[in-house]
Amino acid sequence: MQELGRHFIFELYGCSAKALDDLEGIREAMLKGAVEAGATVVGEVFHRFSPQGVTGVVIIAESHFSVHTWPEYGYAAMDLFTCSSATEPGKAFSRIEALLKPSSSTAMEVKRGMFTEGRA
Repeated sequence: MQELGRHFIFELYGCSAKALDDLEGIREAMLKGAVEAGATVVGEVFHRFSPQGVTGVVIIAESHFSVHTWPEYGYAAMDLFTCSSATEPGKAFSRIEALLKPSSSTAMEVKRGMFTEGRA
């Protein structure tokens, strides 16, 4: 089977509420994390909600890297979708993990666009 992409879903629990509400810190960590993962950044959009919470998307040539935070729950949902086998999503996750300092986290990989070899 051939896959067109890999979608990584990260859940971070018990995070620092202050870090979850820090748009600039999250933006910087995501941009650096994307580059460290071997992705090519082509754009970005970030938004801070009132009274709290951040959502952001880093658009990469290989697809996207996004985050949504809930400071009141100490929770962040993050995903990275890549169509490149050379991208290392764990490196992007490590950068965010260092900032948010979760007490626990989970990761799941979903293979996207599964086709029989040579057939797309």
